[in-house]
Amino acid sequence: MTHKVQEKQTVAVACLQFEPRFGEVEVNLAAIDRLAREAAAKGAKILVLPELADTGYVFEAADELQQLAAPIPQGRPSQALIALAAELGVYIAAGLCEKAGDTFYNSAIFCGPEGYLGTFRKLHLWNKEKLFFRSGDLGLPVFDTVYGKVGVAICYDGWFPETFRGLVAAGAELICVPTNWVPIPDQPAGAEPMANILHKAAAHSNGVAIACADRVGIERGQPFLGCSLIVGPRGWPLAGPASPTNPEILIADVMFGDLENQRRVSERNNVWEDRRTDLYN
Repeated sequence: MTHKVQEKQTVAVACLQFEPRFGEVEVNLAAIDRLAREAAAKGAKILVLPELADTGYVFEAADELQQLAAPIPQGRPSQALIALAAELGVYIAAGLCEKAGDTFYNSAIFCGPEGYLGTFRKLHLWNKEKLFFRSGDLGLPVFDTVYGKVGVAICYDGWFPETFRGLVAAGAELICVPTNWVPIPDQPAGAEPMANILHKAAAHSNGVAIACADRVGIERGQPFLGCSLIVGPRGWPLAGPASPTNPEILIADVMFGDLENQRRVSERNNVWEDRRTDLYN
């Protein structure tokens, strides 16, 4: 049996940082549509949107979820994104509020020119999310695109090295991170967000590109950090950090099909091949 060798190619990836309005799904979908068209017109082929981009983030009561959450992929937000991806010929990773029967998940859809490709459900819930959402039960899926394999994680998932290790072990060359970053305890004024530090380190230690799309604004008293970021597989930023306060589109070229080179950090070191998996367990 012969195996097709993946070709090296650069792909323009965009993070669409904006301010979702809580409970205003149609307003948010309209903002997403406008930003996606702008990014696609600039050549972006993979688009990343914030966490819970359809509904907003700060839920205060269970009945709000009942009113706002929708199934994936059958719901209105999913169908709008699927149609948009097909029309623009792009892939979209977007955080959505998912209703699955009587259960709610902080999820992300992944869709492309060929339609719906799958769902990721956030594994690690942050603070009051635990009051309203169930922890993800779909593992760490990796999705096939015409460029290569793409993984998805959401916000607090990025605090756990196992998230990125698992996605890269499954073949991901790019990890899309819809997120709603908030200030971390003891964060000094003016300091680089811990989230940016963690994702640069994860990119470097796994030899993988990571695209983080955050939101901006203050919602029900909760401030968000902005500072969306696209990081290359050696850990250096390719675009961003974005503004901490304003909507912004980040676009950067990400290389697919060049893993050996991207993971090599010296003449004799490859951050993936040098792992001592015989000892870690």
